Amino acid sequence: MSIEDHRMNDSPVAPQASPGREYLERAAALVQRLLDDEWSAIDAAATAIATSLAAGGTVHAFGTGHSHMLAEELFYRAGGLVRVRPILFEGLMLHGSAPLSTALERLPGLAAALVADHGVDRGDVVVVVSNAGGSAVTAELVAAVHERGATVIAVTSVAHATSPWRRASASAPLHETADIVIDNGGVVGDAAVRIEGLDRAVAPTSTVVGAAALNAAVAEAVGRLVAAGIEPEIFASSNTSGGDAVNTRLLGAGA
Repeated sequence: MSIEDHRMNDSPVAPQASPGREYLERAAALVQRLLDDEWSAIDAAATAIATSLAAGGTVHAFGTGHSHMLAEELFYRAGGLVRVRPILFEGLMLHGSAPLSTALERLPGLAAALVADHGVDRGDVVVVVSNAGGSAVTAELVAAVHERGATVIAVTSVAHATSPWRRASASAPLHETADIVIDNGGVVGDAAVRIEGLDRAVAPTSTVVGAAALNAAVAEAVGRLVAAGIEPEIFASSNTSGGDAVNTRLLGAGA
């Protein structure tokens, strides 16, 4: 039977429900869990962001490997805050060398150099995203920005970080060192769907859930700023009429 034949088969005795539908159901349930179980953490994150921006502070965002995508999610985004600075180091991203990225995130001493080069000030907020939450660079970055008086918001999987199946690490887990912890609810290893006949799970959830959590926190923070009479700078979509002009003006203002 071809893949197409299997997809179109109407037999009620299919070997497994649709893995794709299962993934969407799991992802939707985890986003709902943000409302049910993590709203207090999201609310606290929104308070920290709004307080920092109202005082002239900046929101920084950091992640290694795939987690760096959530740092980019907050940066130069249509409908996103202007005063966001991602801490992006090419060696910790994946496009150059994925194995090198993994090796560098375990390298002691790198985080202090990144923070010193980037510039984090007292009263700023630093969003740190790490599903496993146990790498040397993540732990040391949290310590370094705390020394500078910044507040750390973590997005991580507590289930993974506390599992006996996690990779052994001497570093303090992110959920124990951050000021505010948003638990993405992900399973150990992140991949959420088991397929009959395959010995490895597929379809990770941390990115979609993390993006939802952070966008919710930003939206809540913006709402609070506006209610307080403060109009935060927000990027327009460059794909709409006048969007380029708006964003050029915002960037030119030194935001």
